[in-house]
Amino acid sequence: MNRTDALDMIRESISSVIPDTDVATLEPDDAFRDVLEMDSLDFLSFVEVLSERSGVRIEDEDTPRLTTLSGSADFLVAHTR
Repeated sequence: MNRTDALDMIRESISSVIPDTDVATLEPDDAFRDVLEMDSLDFLSFVEVLSERSGVRIEDEDTPRLTTLSGSADFLVAHTR
């Protein structure tokens, strides 16, 4: 998976959890929970959706890397090679 594909998948995953969110306005280093007002359940749902869509197993210890577009994309690219 390349970075562009990863970013698209991340945005789609966020949109499926928080449908009224304008993911196009997210900057690479914006913290999802702050900018999108994502609560803990929303974040966990996002992680589950992202894992299902990407086919990448995401462990609890991986979740701190998934708090921004950049971090999430880096994680997916590194784990789908």
